[in-house]
Amino acid sequence: MPGENLTRIEAQERRAIVDTQTYDIVLDLTTGAEVFRSRSTVRFTATEGASTFIDLIARTVHSITLNGRSIDPSTAFADSRIALDGLAAENELVIDADCLYTNTGEGLHRFVDPVDGEVYLYSQFEVPDSRRVFAVFEQPDLKAEFTFTITAPAAWKVVSNSPSPEPVPAGDGIATWSFEPTPKMSSYITAIIAGPYESTHSELVNGDGRTIPLGIYARKSLWEYMDADYIFEKTREGFAYFGEKFDYPYPFAKYDQLFVPEFNAGAMENIGAVTFTEVYVFRSKQTDAVKERRVVTILHELAHMWFGDLVTMKWWNDLWLNESFAEWASTIATAEATEWKEAWTTFNAMEKTWAYLQDQLPSTHPVVAEINDLEDVQVNFDGITYAKGGSVLKQLAAWVGIEQFFAGVAAYFKKHAYSNTEVGDLLVELEATSGRDLSTWAKKWLETAGVNTLAPVIDTDVDGKITRFAITQTAPADYPTIRPHRLGVGFYDVVDGELRRTHHVELDVDGDRTDVAELKGLAQPDLVLLNDEDLAYAKIRLDDRSLRTAIEHLGDIADPLARSLVWGAAWDQTRDAESSATDYIELVLGNIGRETESTTVRTTLAQLRLAANSYVDPATRSAARSRVGEGLWELAQAAEAGSDSQLQFVQALAANAATPEQVERVRAIRDGEIVFEGLSIDTDLSWQLLVALAAAGAVTTADIDAALAADNTAKGGEFAAQAKAALPGEEAKRAAWSSLIDNADLPNTIVRSAALGFVNPTTRDDLAAFVPAYFEMLLPIWESRTYQIANYLITGLYPASLANRELRDATRAWLAENADAPAALRRLVNENLAVVERALAVQERDAE
Repeated sequence: MPGENLTRIEAQERRAIVDTQTYDIVLDLTTGAEVFRSRSTVRFTATEGASTFIDLIARTVHSITLNGRSIDPSTAFADSRIALDGLAAENELVIDADCLYTNTGEGLHRFVDPVDGEVYLYSQFEVPDSRRVFAVFEQPDLKAEFTFTITAPAAWKVVSNSPSPEPVPAGDGIATWSFEPTPKMSSYITAIIAGPYESTHSELVNGDGRTIPLGIYARKSLWEYMDADYIFEKTREGFAYFGEKFDYPYPFAKYDQLFVPEFNAGAMENIGAVTFTEVYVFRSKQTDAVKERRVVTILHELAHMWFGDLVTMKWWNDLWLNESFAEWASTIATAEATEWKEAWTTFNAMEKTWAYLQDQLPSTHPVVAEINDLEDVQVNFDGITYAKGGSVLKQLAAWVGIEQFFAGVAAYFKKHAYSNTEVGDLLVELEATSGRDLSTWAKKWLETAGVNTLAPVIDTDVDGKITRFAITQTAPADYPTIRPHRLGVGFYDVVDGELRRTHHVELDVDGDRTDVAELKGLAQPDLVLLNDEDLAYAKIRLDDRSLRTAIEHLGDIADPLARSLVWGAAWDQTRDAESSATDYIELVLGNIGRETESTTVRTTLAQLRLAANSYVDPATRSAARSRVGEGLWELAQAAEAGSDSQLQFVQALAANAATPEQVERVRAIRDGEIVFEGLSIDTDLSWQLLVALAAAGAVTTADIDAALAADNTAKGGEFAAQAKAALPGEEAKRAAWSSLIDNADLPNTIVRSAALGFVNPTTRDDLAAFVPAYFEMLLPIWESRTYQIANYLITGLYPASLANRELRDATRAWLAENADAPAALRRLVNENLAVVERALAVQERDAE
């Protein structure tokens, strides 16, 4: 994406010259469907006589005026920058431009609801996209006050970071909203949301005695599904929890939560105007995993109001300070302040699984990443920044003590409110409250990459008493750091048909081997679980006796977090080619029916699908897929009527249907000929079944069009795109490919959905023909599309389910031939390669 990058060095040089005070942003949203008018008045101090630039991505710059002096846009505006020369000590810059709406979820996104034709707008500015809407010094350490004045249709609602004012009529059905100035803030968390949104409002009393207005917004056509009372309830619980634990009342004037269409992420922490994906407006029955995830997301964004918004990183290398903290804080708040008491089990099953996967890719990096430019940070919203960082903070809280941890965080907020920080600023406060020197800890955990593996070493006497218990720690050759861990060791025995914990110790582990003297003399239990209670960030191994117990009794483990740890250990050993994928399939089918935690079920079923499609020996793949399809059919039949597991097993049996008989079952379920008591084939489930039928070639394009006609909504459009792209055969696949590669007009969610359908593993045999085309499109797509769309295409269209040597060799060849390709693009391709290389290694183990 030439001309839109910004390096860290450039940002530092600009920060040394410029200090921003205020922005007055005037937007006219009544100028048509393609562009809007943007007028920016920026006041800033500078080194007198210096030169710098301000950022703007615009179709046309009409005028530039610096301190009353007109500047010619034809010479000053190029490559998303406006050159500024001859700066004064005090400066006023006015830029008048036409900016473009987008359909990529970046900048100011414009959406037309297919249900009623209404237009909805929302902004998404992280990382570098406020410059798509107004002229701005686009870097987080140039904070300022922002004043927005928005002209829009009078029937709309307009929301920004400050409370929405009463609109002033401007004639012809148009009105103007003049917002009060914001607090001092970074540009990427400013926000504009506008359209005929429905809303409901409430309030709460803040810790400082102020009344904080609350709002919830969504599109008209989705409003009937909005459970606003529940969202308000979780919001109040989060306000109370964070206000107490952070010892710093919510710092802003109001708190609106807006559910917006075609959103790229789960949510975005704009100050006082948080935007969420509409996936969290439940029009059909949802699993508890999704319901809980929504609560965690609500609290994640609320935590950002302090960590990220009140106090912001100086540069994107400390992005983890925002995201990791919000991951950790939202999980502990969910567990301690809401009804979702097993949130740490969910964290282990979902976030840590993601973290371990990301940390074993060639693109792994330290938690504090090296971010040289904007392209680096775009690809860094990953499992290290979010999940590993959150895991490390959980361990740090255990290391220093939870009360001392919260006290240090509170001191950090008080000292650095409305300013920018680096990681050392937080560690200083934690050292002061805990009395622990964190320099060695920080170096090993924040400045190095890779995941350690912990394994027990157990010696016993003839009576089965432990004579020696030790924990060994290993590290991968490329990342050999041995780290300190705070962890638990749990002993579990079969008692009255349950596998229950009978003994527990918590200790510090460091070095290659740590002896645990306090366990000597105890009877060896049926199962030894390292990292009991999941304090540490490390892969764990089970000794032979424990592994046998786990295989036989995994479903009998009473504690859901302990079960999740054992599930994770079994998966790690499979991915590391230490045990066979076929054995993993049998472990899952034999035990998942008794799992009670929805996210554990969801994660495990996704891993089951991957094992059957990519990890088993290709010679037995067909049999393995059939076995999984039959096993899921049996599980669905045996599941409790109306249960969460019943829904998940039916969704999974459709996605894994591998034989004509299994496909016919999917059709019969969708058509109501096979009925599961307590399960309704609602709109979303009907689509999920249709996608499976499409991939199996059991429906036609006309069938998909008929389903879309019956559900002509944004979500229906996404499902239809996925289903059509999933259809087998050269003609269908080429049509899907062309719609994505030859057409740059598709909105982000359609691109994402169609790519998902295209690579459906059921149609694996059709994908080999597209391997040459995939590599031919990489550089042109990277150079011509926005980052988000390019990322969807480059990662989404990679035919990983082929999982063969030909794909591996073609990927290696492209990397060898394109050594000068942008680093961020090469990272994505390298990650794709690693997925195939791992699959091949696991296949070899499975064939033994």
